[in-house]
Amino acid sequence: MSAGAVAIRLKTVLSLADIPAADWDRCSQWAGPQDGNDPESTSQVDAANPFISHAYLSALEDSGSVGARTGWTSAHLVAEGADGRILGVAPTYLKSHSQGEYVFDHAWADALQRAGGRYYPKLQTTSPFTPATGRRLLAAPGADALAVEKLLSDGLLALRNEMNASSAHITFLPEAEWLRLEPAHWLRRIDVQYHWFNRGYAHYDDFLARLASRKRKALKRERRDALGTGISIDRLSGSDLTEAVWDDFFAFYMDTGSRKWGRPYLNRRFFSLIGERMANRIVLVMARRDGRYIAGAINFIGADTLYGRHWGCREDHPFLHFEVCYHQAIDHAIALGLARVEAGAQGDHKIARGYEPALTRSAHAIAHPGFRRAVADFLDHERPQIVQLVEAMQADLPFAQPVKSGMTDDSDAT
Repeated sequence: MSAGAVAIRLKTVLSLADIPAADWDRCSQWAGPQDGNDPESTSQVDAANPFISHAYLSALEDSGSVGARTGWTSAHLVAEGADGRILGVAPTYLKSHSQGEYVFDHAWADALQRAGGRYYPKLQTTSPFTPATGRRLLAAPGADALAVEKLLSDGLLALRNEMNASSAHITFLPEAEWLRLEPAHWLRRIDVQYHWFNRGYAHYDDFLARLASRKRKALKRERRDALGTGISIDRLSGSDLTEAVWDDFFAFYMDTGSRKWGRPYLNRRFFSLIGERMANRIVLVMARRDGRYIAGAINFIGADTLYGRHWGCREDHPFLHFEVCYHQAIDHAIALGLARVEAGAQGDHKIARGYEPALTRSAHAIAHPGFRRAVADFLDHERPQIVQLVEAMQADLPFAQPVKSGMTDDSDAT
């Protein structure tokens, strides 16, 4: 294959250990080709997205949180120049189930299997267990980014066929990358999350001042009540992330994960590894009472975004979840001068706390022509319903005056 005048070879790599971290991150930590310049637009991609970094993805592999026994087998696509220099990568996994993706296709799998087909294995290009938007077809700076991106997307189709997979999926990719995928091969899907946008606030009170009076009073009371039983909050990062702290947080994570989906995805070693490899890009919000931690949430720091991920507790207290996960995230994002908070998947209760609906995107390449038509028909009906849902949510935002929506114009999505 070639990109412009430069010959490019595509290969599949079964472990991040086989790719130097500097080479991977030269691709993953560059902003890539962008459309638009709106800091509130979900088409703007964090140039230092922690979830596609070598440190994060290799910690998943090295800890055994991903691997053949988990149903996530690494099959990363790598584009190399004639001189062996890495020009692009795509974090990719061969999957035997649909767990840990946050883009739900279980109904598709059931439908194909009821019709006598086989949905698994499938290919997934993403950051495992992480519903955070970021680049997926990662070109290195200095390469012909659009050409490399095209070769990687074509390579995923070829890899799908080579591995006899039913489909290839690219999830939580940015709008610009999503729109560049060829519609002849890739079906487009949208969904909704809830993000908080920093409109130049210097303090949390500046944000509160933008809210309607009744909503502002409710949040002040909620924060006061959350800490009203002698609870204090610590924010821990860097050298504060000791193994004892990770022990406490892992206990919280296991409690929540066991109740939500039976078997939590991440193991204890994973947290030790990210503590070693990216401690300065992590902030744990930990709630303390009577000298011990009782609850916590993990956040990852990007170039312009704070990403809220996992939460758990060993004691239930009114509103503590909202304080630790949402209000503290806003506080910390303002303190760091970050543009937004992405608080993970689902949860329309976030709207009352100043988070706004924002679209997320995925792309799906189905091999079987008849099944592809059925999925395309499903998506044609689903997309306008999602857009209507978001528009209805806009009416429930707690702001005193209308704000510019964090949702980008998705006229092409409908």
